[in-house]
Amino acid sequence: MRSRYTTGVTLMAALFMLAGCSVTPLKPWERGHLAEPTMAWEPDPLAAQLESHVYFSKEASTGGASVGGGGCGCN
Repeated sequence: MRSRYTTGVTLMAALFMLAGCSVTPLKPWERGHLAEPTMAWEPDPLAAQLESHVYFSKEASTGGASVGGGGCGCN
């Protein structure tokens, strides 16, 4: 009897969690705030690219920005 109860409660909890994860598509006029420069991952892409180039050149490693270097600053 208890296993049926716990199975039912678990199933209901899973259904509620799945129902809470739905995605509502945005209309074009609702995307205004998402298109602002303050919502960008990097506000200044050129500065971010230069900073990552210098960082990965000094560290002699490669990163997510696909920059390779030998530590000397050259590619």
